[in-house]
Amino acid sequence: MTWLRPLLTLAAVLGAIAINGYSNRYPPGGMNVGEMSNTLFADVLLTPANQAFIIWALIYIGLIAFSIYQLLPAQWRNPKLNPHSYFLVLASLAQCLWVYLFLDQQFILALVAMVEILLLLLAFYLRINRRRWSDRLGADGSPRERPIPRAERWLIHRPISLYLGWISIATVLNVALTLFSQGWGGWGLPPLLWTVVMMGVAAELGLLMLLRRQDGTFALVVIWALVWIAIGNLASPVIAIAGFGLATALGLMLFAKFASKGIRI
Repeated sequence: MTWLRPLLTLAAVLGAIAINGYSNRYPPGGMNVGEMSNTLFADVLLTPANQAFIIWALIYIGLIAFSIYQLLPAQWRNPKLNPHSYFLVLASLAQCLWVYLFLDQQFILALVAMVEILLLLLAFYLRINRRRWSDRLGADGSPRERPIPRAERWLIHRPISLYLGWISIATVLNVALTLFSQGWGGWGLPPLLWTVVMMGVAAELGLLMLLRRQDGTFALVVIWALVWIAIGNLASPVIAIAGFGLATALGLMLFAKFASKGIRI
């Protein structure tokens, strides 16, 4: 039943969006995710300014576009999607679980659910990109990229890169929130230093995906997060300078790759 997978994918994506929207409007514990971040976790310096989370609107638009595209009969047997988009179905279900666990303040289990989302999306990402590379190497020894139809770039690769990029940032943040909720002392190191270290980890992820996967979308998500972490901590010059500095450095690398036509998505 080749039609079952695309239908389940569409249902799972729309279901995850609906659950997130409902929990924001009618949070079961009285506070939605944003309100909890601004109250219970107000002292977690890694949390971006509230405006950063408008990226979810773009993620949802991308996922809806992806879901409609993969629903077309011509895509039912697309080897990039069949059967691999079941990973996205499971990731969407895990996202619904994360919302419940986080709002119920079961932060350790919520972190487990977040890591599950990350691993499922990464598995899907690697499978849709596996057919992106030619067996032939370029002049510099790097793998050559196969030509990708524009529709696939915009409706498969970019939506998943965008989603994976933000979930990667969310996982780093969830680690910080969970450690804070458990009263972790940071091994004697100040929170400011740990925040800069975690920002460095995020920047390293963006750089790795840019250089190894030529993924500009993922890098842009990391830049977005770093800028809004900096803006959310303007009162702390060290974090602000680190955030803007890392975002600028990654942005320059992205521009250099783009100018040299080293990336397409």
